[in-house]
Amino acid sequence: MTTATSPHDQGVIDEFRANDGQVGGYFAHLTLLLLHHKGAKSGQARINPLACLPVEGGWAVFASKGGADENPAWYYNLLANPNVTVEFGTETFKAKAREAHGDEYERIWTQHKANAPQFADYERDTKRDHIPVMILERV
Repeated sequence: MTTATSPHDQGVIDEFRANDGQVGGYFAHLTLLLLHHKGAKSGQARINPLACLPVEGGWAVFASKGGADENPAWYYNLLANPNVTVEFGTETFKAKAREAHGDEYERIWTQHKANAPQFADYERDTKRDHIPVMILERV
């Protein structure tokens, strides 16, 4: 069984699926996808709604955790188990996750902050040295 990480996430997931990938409220101005992944330790199937940015070969997602001082659990899950499933709009497909580094990271992260300025706030608020960017490449 696949589980959402919180009741709030489940509400976003339900709205996403009911409206062909569109959601309102706080997320109305963001492009979202649903990330299906496995727990790094438990192996349990998980699903998270995440802000994304289309990039060459796939989508970038951002381990911001709202500016918290630690990375979200899904980030560690992708490092341990990079084979994932993605729901984007009405489409569902397999993907493989990898972390962006160097120039690729800077280009994508800068573009995302320009598109969604709250992520610049998250970067400012966290004590982490950076917010990881994961690339989900269609396989």
